Amino acid sequence: MTEEASIYYDDDVQRSQIEGKTVAVLGYGSQGHAHAQNLADSGVDVVVGLREDSSSREAVREDGLEVTTPKEAAARAEVVSVLVPDTVQPAVYEEIEEELEPGNTLQFAHGFNIHYNQIQPSEDVDVTMIAPKTPGHLLRRNYENDQGTPALLAVYQDATGDAKEEALAYAQALGCTRAGVVETSFREETETDLFGEQAVLCGGITSLIKQGYETLVDAGYSPQMAYFECLNEMKLIVDLMYEDGLGAMWDSVSDTAEYGGLTKGDVVVDEHARQNMEEVLEAVQDGTFAREWIAENQAGRPSYTQLRQAEKNHEIEEVGADLRALFAWADEESETSEDEQEKVSADD
Repeated sequence: MTEEASIYYDDDVQRSQIEGKTVAVLGYGSQGHAHAQNLADSGVDVVVGLREDSSSREAVREDGLEVTTPKEAAARAEVVSVLVPDTVQPAVYEEIEEELEPGNTLQFAHGFNIHYNQIQPSEDVDVTMIAPKTPGHLLRRNYENDQGTPALLAVYQDATGDAKEEALAYAQALGCTRAGVVETSFREETETDLFGEQAVLCGGITSLIKQGYETLVDAGYSPQMAYFECLNEMKLIVDLMYEDGLGAMWDSVSDTAEYGGLTKGDVVVDEHARQNMEEVLEAVQDGTFAREWIAENQAGRPSYTQLRQAEKNHEIEEVGADLRALFAWADEESETSEDEQEKVSADD
């Protein structure tokens, strides 16, 4: 059996590891704005680094934080937290590389570019990761409510001997050690994250929903009924699993639903699906997917753009838009989404 990961809490933190240091937060999107504000509210000296034409600069100032260029921010900081998108990070690193001094820390929230060697830091800097397991707006909301957000901790390079302790202090300043910080590695975080996104969370579940929807519609059932049964009620089931696990979900649904699910689930998602998942995982592990995604970006994202548009044009999206408008929460979520979108720019 695989050894369980270590979990760290507030009592495990040496706050002195980040006191007196300046943290440069590069990016002010979903994670960036939450990291910067939580750090600042925890008493950490924060400077935000954004390109001079960034639309997020005004938002930084409105939030009471200082903003400058990534290069200038990195030059002033002992800890540089790189929270721009994966596809932008290598170019940003080239811009700030000369500003990193021996003993500084390069901090990430996802391991893609380090694990796949798109960024290769010098050996005299610490390289760490604190990855909150929630979108940025929830990380911020939990902090403001004196609640914690679980996070992952990884150390790729420990030049100073204090990389782990400093990363834990950073995590505490975000509010994450209130809930628990799970130790992992850059490799494990990156590969499991990519696999989960592709095979289950983003790829697998949307494909399952669409194919279930299409099966019902092709059999003569109304699109509205197909939408309700294959997409709308997915949230009810996921919420039950999220809150108390699979067992609690089975306990909450009807006996008919439980028997049907237990006997037919593995008929639909069978050993062939498992084999396909293993192929997806292998492509993540050997770098095939990373090379594919890097090449796609270098080519201007032709396949990505086409696939994205096809997804938006699927019938289930049109049917869903009409049905979601019937719910009372639709207007409330629309307003919230607009507010949060201001924080989720290209500087994510």
